[in-house]
Amino acid sequence: RLLTSRRAPREQPPVKSGVSAGCCCHSCRYYFPCQRWLAVEEDDGQIVRELVPVDEAFVKKDSENDGQSLATLGLEQKAKSTTYTVKVKTGDKKNAGTDANVFITLYGSKDDTGIVSLKASKINKNKFERGKVDEFTVESVDIGDLKKIKIGHDNKGNSTGWFLEWVEIDAPSLGQCLKFPCGRWLDKSEDDGAIERIIFPAELQTTEYIPFVPYEITVYTSDIFGAGTDADVFVVLYGSDGICTQQKSLCLNKREQRMYFERNSVNQFIVELEDVGDVIEKIRIGHKGGGLNSGWHLDRVAIRRLLPNGK
Repeated sequence: RLLTSRRAPREQPPVKSGVSAGCCCHSCRYYFPCQRWLAVEEDDGQIVRELVPVDEAFVKKDSENDGQSLATLGLEQKAKSTTYTVKVKTGDKKNAGTDANVFITLYGSKDDTGIVSLKASKINKNKFERGKVDEFTVESVDIGDLKKIKIGHDNKGNSTGWFLEWVEIDAPSLGQCLKFPCGRWLDKSEDDGAIERIIFPAELQTTEYIPFVPYEITVYTSDIFGAGTDADVFVVLYGSDGICTQQKSLCLNKREQRMYFERNSVNQFIVELEDVGDVIEKIRIGHKGGGLNSGWHLDRVAIRRLLPNGK
């Protein structure tokens, strides 16, 4: 049997680096590395993750060279998964916002993501307020072409009714951004009383572009007094023929900015950016200033990516 993925819910005992599973005949073993937070306050805010198995060769590297293996595993995992940026617009109507717990399921031509709780908005501390747009990250293994979504809430809280304007889902690794218009109440006392809806994408509002690829960016901060920074660090990659990526912040939020880029630290990020080709000719790295300790002494940067042949 082909074992393709395994969901790791919060209720399971914590694991340090991954999950392993053996088959009944004890002749093979599957290794599911994670190395990610399952916490609303950390990383991308998800408390459930889909893990994909890695090749046996990477497991062997784990015992030979732990540091190199962890880096390779992280990059391979990212290449096998799809990261969706989900934007949700609450309508600009009286009592349109909700305090209920909102969830979403993405349905593709091959599979679905399962129920994903939208807990950690990247934009607003208070989610789903009137007239506001919230942004979330959803990661999944390959579900195929996105066909529809189901979005709803649990009807719990002081103000549960919700007017959903639209949902926009961007998948950089697929080079596609889809808009799911709604314009209806999810409220037991409004409209048809439904608190969850299945929505299909509007074909005329679908945007296609060149797919992004995952890069592993390792940043080394110098070991001198005052070398660390709390500023928002960004990077731009340049390939041949003038091709370059967009400017990308390496930290997801201000909390990460305070945690990373300390004196004599090594911080690794796996980000999706435009494909600049097999050769990176130069990079531009810096920060946006601001904060109490914005000055930064950078030692060096290492960047890797998986080439088309998977190496």
